[in-house]
Amino acid sequence: MERLVRFPVKTILTVLGLIIAVWALLHVVVTARSVIVYILIAMFLTLAINPLVAWLMRRGVRSRGVASGVACLLVLIAIAGIGYAFIPTLIDNVNNFVDAVPGYVHDLTKGRGRLGFLETKYHVVEKLEHYVKNGGAKKLLGFSGAAVTVTKGVLNFIVGTVTVAFLTFFMLLEGPAWVERFYGLLPSDSQPRWRAVGHGIYRQVGGYVTGNLAISLIAGSLATFVLLGLGVPFAVALGLLVALLDLIPLVGATIAAIIVVAVAFLHSPVAGIVMAVFFILYQQFENHVLQPLVYNRTVALSPLVILISVLMGAELAGVLGALAAIPVAGAIQVVILDFLRARRERAVEPASTGPMV
Repeated sequence: MERLVRFPVKTILTVLGLIIAVWALLHVVVTARSVIVYILIAMFLTLAINPLVAWLMRRGVRSRGVASGVACLLVLIAIAGIGYAFIPTLIDNVNNFVDAVPGYVHDLTKGRGRLGFLETKYHVVEKLEHYVKNGGAKKLLGFSGAAVTVTKGVLNFIVGTVTVAFLTFFMLLEGPAWVERFYGLLPSDSQPRWRAVGHGIYRQVGGYVTGNLAISLIAGSLATFVLLGLGVPFAVALGLLVALLDLIPLVGATIAAIIVVAVAFLHSPVAGIVMAVFFILYQQFENHVLQPLVYNRTVALSPLVILISVLMGAELAGVLGALAAIPVAGAIQVVILDFLRARRERAVEPASTGPMV
């Protein structure tokens, strides 16, 4: 016998509406992905700066607008101070590196120096000449396109920086009011629960952002001091690279260590060995002392969850996705734990209020 299954028109229309809504949402996300990235960066910066705003308000600054402005100004002054202290040295390192490049190229072409083995064993110069000759005008046009791409990238970076700065200030200024409006839309009996969830998410994300910045600053500073002590060239630039890469969970510190150790070995074998030992010891110190101290009672995720979150975040949004993966996973964990707790409480209530025998 043939069975005829009929679906109500309302069900069909509901499914079609959901499909169209999901498609429209994905289209908006893809189209406005750069704006969404700016908003996410501003949110993380807001969570990192908000404790300073709260501290200023506890110390007598009554207006949140004034406290937000002072906090942003202090952050800008701190960034300017760091830049004033390190940028001249960084520029000097870059200039020295540019001046040293011809010598490296000369040694490479003659098969001498620490990079000479690239020519004597692998004939890199001949392969490069063959590649350039066969490329012809296409390579020249490629270089021109690269220059245009770099220029556009610099302009986009400037626009993005200004946009994120304004978004961060207005989020600091109006964020609590918007959160209160959201809580006000909820039923009064459920507000305490969702306020607790919001506080847990704030603690998770804010603690991770602040802690990650602090740990990266420590890593970059220590690496810079050790490189300066060993006399390795471009020490400040390499220390800055360590600080930036250390922001990336799991793999960033390893990538930074490989690059810095390779540069140190080019300077001298002793410097390379010392830097390798330094990174091994520092990673143990960071993993077993700094991270438990900084992330205490904030981001409590298993290593497997962290790895999966970072891989998914990197696949969806590149480096920024990897950076945001752990706090997002922490926020999702807070919501899931609250849902499970509420379900357990609902399961216990009928049993406790059941009929007495």
